[in-house]
Amino acid sequence: MIEGYVTHDGVPEIRLSVGGREWRTIVDSGFNGDLEVPDALKVELNPEFYGEVLSILAAEQSVFEKSYLIDFPFDGETHRVEATFVPSDTILLGTGMLRNYLLEIHFPQQTLRLTRVATDH
Repeated sequence: MIEGYVTHDGVPEIRLSVGGREWRTIVDSGFNGDLEVPDALKVELNPEFYGEVLSILAAEQSVFEKSYLIDFPFDGETHRVEATFVPSDTILLGTGMLRNYLLEIHFPQQTLRLTRVATDH
């Protein structure tokens, strides 16, 4: 289980340790990809170019981004996932990473919990 919190602005967050550092990680249920990762982790994660993806942002803005395959540490395991790199200090965790998790966000108590669940596939 991974526990996090909801900021005073209503942003659900967890902390992830990647590359010897703790990273602020926003859990974004509106992002159906796997990850958006800070450029600072590019060397550490040894990305393999995967292709270009079309991302639809807020207000129906669209951008093409380079996508990479990376081995990403998450919940005690290493996962082969698709990621884009951005000039940021924050990791964005999309629903692609949450396929095997129950996400509970309790906004009044400002808590967040990710619980791994058994899957049939």
